[in-house]
Amino acid sequence: MPDLDAAPDADAPALAPAVAPRTAVALAVGSGLLYWWGFSFGALWPCSLVALAPLLVAVRGRGPAAAAALGAVTGLVLDLGGFYWLLGMLRTFSGFPTPVCALFTVLLCAYQGGRIAMLTGLTARATRRGWPAGLAFALAFAASELLWPLLFPWYFGACVHGVPALAQVADLGGPYLVSLVLVAPSLALAELWLARRERRPAEARWVAAALAVPALAALYGAVRIRQVDAAVQAAPSVKVGLVQGDMPLVQRRGDRAESLRRHRTMTAELRDRGAELVVWSEAAVTIDLPEADYQKMSERIVTRDLRVATVFGAVLTRRAPGAFVAYNTALSADAGGKVRGRYDKEFLLAFGEYLPFGEQLPVLYDWSPNSGHLTAGTRNDPIDVDGHRVTAFICYEDILPSFVNAAVRHGQPEMLVNLTNDAWFGDTTEPWIHLALAKFRAIEHRRYLLRATNSGVSAVVDPVGRVVAHGGTFRPETVEATAHWLSPTRTGYELWGDTPWWLASAAVVAMGFLSRRRGRPPLRS
Repeated sequence: MPDLDAAPDADAPALAPAVAPRTAVALAVGSGLLYWWGFSFGALWPCSLVALAPLLVAVRGRGPAAAAALGAVTGLVLDLGGFYWLLGMLRTFSGFPTPVCALFTVLLCAYQGGRIAMLTGLTARATRRGWPAGLAFALAFAASELLWPLLFPWYFGACVHGVPALAQVADLGGPYLVSLVLVAPSLALAELWLARRERRPAEARWVAAALAVPALAALYGAVRIRQVDAAVQAAPSVKVGLVQGDMPLVQRRGDRAESLRRHRTMTAELRDRGAELVVWSEAAVTIDLPEADYQKMSERIVTRDLRVATVFGAVLTRRAPGAFVAYNTALSADAGGKVRGRYDKEFLLAFGEYLPFGEQLPVLYDWSPNSGHLTAGTRNDPIDVDGHRVTAFICYEDILPSFVNAAVRHGQPEMLVNLTNDAWFGDTTEPWIHLALAKFRAIEHRRYLLRATNSGVSAVVDPVGRVVAHGGTFRPETVEATAHWLSPTRTGYELWGDTPWWLASAAVVAMGFLSRRRGRPPLRS
């Protein structure tokens, strides 16, 4: 770690670090713990409102290298807590010994934690050039969430997935705006502490404004919830059912007939109870379907006699010269059993569905025999469900806001559907985290989101992000609810997408190179 007492370069304002190095590290660890608790444990979401204040104090007065190092500490702590289940996944499916899996887990968490190092490093660069530290931190936070590439994407705003009133601003700025709502109180609290530490008056008006941000967001949320609820009640309804087959990952490939039998039986039960649309999970049909004849084969072995509109996951295969091509696919069939729509997954999961650089170095697949070898799709057209447009996403595509935004803008669907299999991660917090992150897509686009997962958590999410029905984990079950077909209406986030956050990113990078003024700035100035 860099010397935390090292003086910043000559361009920096003459500002001594607010706390000693050991205290700074402890504060960075504290921020990591508060961030993790607020993100992973729903009842502890208020931790998110103060999570970043310790880190702000820790980096105060430090140069970019030292600030980035402290951010890396925060990032590593929160990632090791939130992503502990990576160890079990790698141990089970990579084929590598446990010590190697543990090393990969730590390295991956350290890399993902680099997002926070980017945040604090950018903030320190801008601050030493005389730019307002609070403004720099907010812009850098947006930049870090937008730009830092993650294997498992997440957003700070997801801490309030269970607090609909605070989450509604997602229809204006996606998860990034929700994140900034949560950042504001930490900026205010850090300013109050630093003002006392530095024996200067706190900027009372600025502190009051920052503390008011969550209240204003909640007020906006209350208004939008009433508006959206009224629109939902006026829209056509549909009774939906989700099939959670809970097929073990090994058995579902070894006993192909059982998976199909279980899904067909549970679908018939849902149909008999009035379901008009049934959704199966990712790759629920474990019999590989030849791409050249997938429609007829699906109608013969899958959708025959179901007598209800169905969306189901399958694998389509094609033998090409010198290659075997396989697609992770969602298919839709009408109540008569005729296949009407197809969507091939575009964003494949590294290690689970493909190996990075595996095409260039085929030997990697020999070293990791349990890794998948799928081909990515190239189109995000909606699928047809009894004359309604439905945009489907497979696996973790539903936690990619930019990708979902592009698909919705393109397809203008009346409903969103996600087919997932989180059994890879075991009975851990991962399935619940996945659901928490996915809920924001319903808010951003004001559509119902139906999530059918193999082992949980299967759920129906309404257009304000409330879970109206859900199942458990690792048990076969069905989920039933009433959803609504919603006419396409453009939300703010659909109209301008991530453009504001790209501008924020450009601004904070520029602030790291362009000096504003000299002096000893308080946190807000």
